[in-house]
Amino acid sequence: MKNNFGTNISWTLFGESHGPAIGITLDGLPAGFKVDMEQIKSDMDKRKATGKISTQRHEADEVHILSGMYNGYTTGTALTILIENQNTKSKDYSAFHGRLRPGHADFTAFEKYNGYQDYRGGGHFSGRLTACIVAAGSICRQILKSQGIVIGSHIESLYTLSDIPFSKDYTVLEKQIQEVNDKNFAVLDNQVKNQMIQEIEKAAAEGDSLGGVLETAVIGLPAGLGEPFFDSVESILSHLIFSVPAVKGVSFGEGFRFAKLKGSQANDAFRFNDKIETKTNNNAGINGGITNGMPILIHTCIKPTPSIFKTQESVDYLSKENVDLKIQGRHDPCILHRARIVVDSVVAFGLLDLYMSRLAIKPLQGDFE
Repeated sequence: MKNNFGTNISWTLFGESHGPAIGITLDGLPAGFKVDMEQIKSDMDKRKATGKISTQRHEADEVHILSGMYNGYTTGTALTILIENQNTKSKDYSAFHGRLRPGHADFTAFEKYNGYQDYRGGGHFSGRLTACIVAAGSICRQILKSQGIVIGSHIESLYTLSDIPFSKDYTVLEKQIQEVNDKNFAVLDNQVKNQMIQEIEKAAAEGDSLGGVLETAVIGLPAGLGEPFFDSVESILSHLIFSVPAVKGVSFGEGFRFAKLKGSQANDAFRFNDKIETKTNNNAGINGGITNGMPILIHTCIKPTPSIFKTQESVDYLSKENVDLKIQGRHDPCILHRARIVVDSVVAFGLLDLYMSRLAIKPLQGDFE
């Protein structure tokens, strides 16, 4: 099992949904950065379950930093975060051991780990582990913000409902990112917020679930980050975003809409306006896998939560019999409003890793012919 990712900085994820704790280790962070613990708490709150639109499993999610920080500053050594699991109900899963939940990783886990995996609550496959990602990602976001790089996401669409898209105007976009970052239910249109909440509650009452699309924007990135081909900005960010449970699609800028455009419509014309920039931003701030200084825009498709309370056809892996399955327990009817801070967090990690590559070569520029 590979649970680590990164080049200049790396993170290693550990723990299971119903184990004693979950955690993550960040290695390679610069020394001397003052960590804002209140900001970490604020970001963790955005991921927390709330009301009828989320699971009834409520966790304190208190973040314990065991190493890598002293007197509030990063030390430059491995920073380890631990979050205790305090509200588990493992008995909800014991009666269904071996019965494969549609849409979940139960079958593939059996095939890969030969039945030795911790299946309770999805074990290591659980979205519960994204709590650690948010805590670590908050630190990455803070470091990026100190460099003028800001990230924000909103619910672009939920089921059949749509929010106002991010603006193409930089000044307006900057304000919109701040606006959604201040909200627990991240939409720009407050009227559609109420409609979305009602739609989630309706699905929950029917024992069903909903999915949708998140739109993420990044501003303040310098040009020149990333590599052609295998370490392109799109490659790295897609890798990380697809690591978030329930993500089934990622696109940048116009994405699949490029298929219906001509080159004359898709290309972003260059112009000089105190600096070189593009007139439009169809390619989402990336050319040839490398940032061009324009905002990065990402669309992430989140599938409907697979844990639903309707009877479904399944198989008992242990007895090899066909069964009808109706799951029990506490589950989200929709995770979009909680997932947006997770997407922000993995994007922040990926961009900080790329940014540190640029810092590594910057001192050499101009020293050689």
